[in-house]
Amino acid sequence: MIEFSRSSQSTLGVEWEVALVDRRTGATRPAAEEVFEAIEASDPALADPEGQTPHIAREFLANTVEMVTGVATRVSEATDQLQHLADRLRTYTDPLGIDLFSAGTHPIAEWRTEQVSAKERYQKILDRTQYWGHQMLMYGIHVHVGLDARDKALPVVNQLVNYYPHLLALSANSPYWGGHDTGYASQRAMVFQQIPTAGLPFGFEQWHEFEDYTWDLLQTGVIDEPSENRWDIRPVARYGTVEMRVCDGVSTVEEIGALTALTQCLVEETSRRVEAGERIPLMPRWHAEENKWRAARYGIEAIIIQDAQNNERLVTDDTIDLLNRLEPIAGQLGCSEELAGVERIIRRGPGYLRQRRIAKEAGGDLRAVVRDIAGLTRDGYPD
Repeated sequence: MIEFSRSSQSTLGVEWEVALVDRRTGATRPAAEEVFEAIEASDPALADPEGQTPHIAREFLANTVEMVTGVATRVSEATDQLQHLADRLRTYTDPLGIDLFSAGTHPIAEWRTEQVSAKERYQKILDRTQYWGHQMLMYGIHVHVGLDARDKALPVVNQLVNYYPHLLALSANSPYWGGHDTGYASQRAMVFQQIPTAGLPFGFEQWHEFEDYTWDLLQTGVIDEPSENRWDIRPVARYGTVEMRVCDGVSTVEEIGALTALTQCLVEETSRRVEAGERIPLMPRWHAEENKWRAARYGIEAIIIQDAQNNERLVTDDTIDLLNRLEPIAGQLGCSEELAGVERIIRRGPGYLRQRRIAKEAGGDLRAVVRDIAGLTRDGYPD
């Protein structure tokens, strides 16, 4: 039996993975341990993952750190915490000539040469996954949203699957892999699903189905504990949340706020529908898989499948209608300004479009893309 630790409804926690890159060359730097040694020597609370306060955590790769908020009630509170964490982190990285880099993948990094963190948990993953595990050279945004009842968890998961292509298209920021244009808006989404238990969740509607699934994985040694179920959208019973892990790493705190607001509003809307006795319709599995692929391939130009009746629509048109529908909820949650940022992403274009534009202007030199992303991560958009 998996106990679900109920949370205050629609509270937030956000996790932001960033790469450490050399300011001069743009190459990734496996300097996470060096950075953490400096943090732990002068500000150990900043690297303490045990409490619910904002902190910085180690990640799978030695070139990666993760900034983690505490529990927030508003999107602005979460983004303020992330900005503060980034500013504090730079007091340790700037003297080392290291920039923070936030995108879904690094345009020129070579996965074959990247170092994996020495932490036993990560070495175990690498030992099991081998060739595919070595390719986990990627960065994302994870958003936890609190739920006050266990019976809301799976309907929320299923509804977020329905809006998976919207979230991925808006955040798509990984067209390059190993120095090559993949033709995809989100190479990260395609690579990450190779790991066992990663990818789309199954369409469970009853909690006991999720318990049976988790028990089977534990009994057969697929996972050692529930957090090793790495679905793109998953219930996190120990926190009383659903975690949205769809998004590529976006380059600015502003964009993180927009995606967090969209996620929070979708979860709150679904919660209210469950309370009203509604059933959330399940997207057919084959449609959900196709939508994920279309969003990863075409980004905001994706034509998505909307329902089991095979209706289709341009993802941006559907997103605009979604924003209008969610605006009253955003007003009540205090995130109207951040939700409006979704429309700015559509107008400006997601990160994958900017990366290709910068590369073209630089005559194909992807180091210019790295410099541009590092600048965005530090200062945000100039407009």
